[in-house]
Amino acid sequence: MTVAALVLYVIALVVLFGVRSWVQLRRTGSTGFVGISGSPADAGWWGGVLFAVAMVLGLVGPLLAVADVVTADPPLGVRAAGLLLALGGFAATLAAQTGMGASWRIGVDPAERTDLVTGGVFAHVRNPIFTAMVAAQAGVVLMVPTWISVLALVALVAAVQLQVRVVEEPYLRSAHGRAYATYASQAGRFVPGIGRLSATQEVPR
Repeated sequence: MTVAALVLYVIALVVLFGVRSWVQLRRTGSTGFVGISGSPADAGWWGGVLFAVAMVLGLVGPLLAVADVVTADPPLGVRAAGLLLALGGFAATLAAQTGMGASWRIGVDPAERTDLVTGGVFAHVRNPIFTAMVAAQAGVVLMVPTWISVLALVALVAAVQLQVRVVEEPYLRSAHGRAYATYASQAGRFVPGIGRLSATQEVPR
C-alpha cells in the first residue's frame, strides 16, 4: 500500500499542478501560477511556504516508507479506507479546479481581477479545492501513517487557513465588493453551512 500511496501522490501532483497549469496556459495564456507573495513578515507568505512544505512532505512520507526508512503498516481496513479517501479527495480537487475555469489560480495577484465563481459546488462551499486536498492528504496519512505524513497534513491545514483567511478573503472582498459579501454569507468556508460571513461583516485578518 505504501507503493500505491507514492504512485497516487505523484500522479496527483502531476495532474493537479502540472497538467492543470498546462491546460490553463492553453486556454487563457496564463498558467494560473501566481506564486508566494509578500515577505516573512506577512502571514500570507507563511501560508504559501507552508503549502509548499506540505506538498514536499506529502511526497517524502510515502517515499521513505517505500524505501523502508520509516515504518508504516496499518491494518488493511485502515489502508483501504485511506485509499478511498485519497482517491476521492484528489478527484474532487480536480473537479473543483475544473469548475473554476479561467479563474483558477495558485496564489493571489492583488492587481488581477478574475470572475467570482459561485456555481456548482462553489454555491455551497467557497473553498472546495482546499477541502478536497486536505481530505486527500488525510487519506494518505491513513495509507502511510508516519510522522512525516502527519506533519504534511498539519502543514497543509495551517497553510489553507492562512491562505484563505488572510490572503484570499480580503482580496475577494476588495475585488468583488458586495457580490462577494453576499456570496460569503450564503456559502460555507470549507464545508456547507459553516464559516459563512455576515453580508456586512469585515473579512477577519
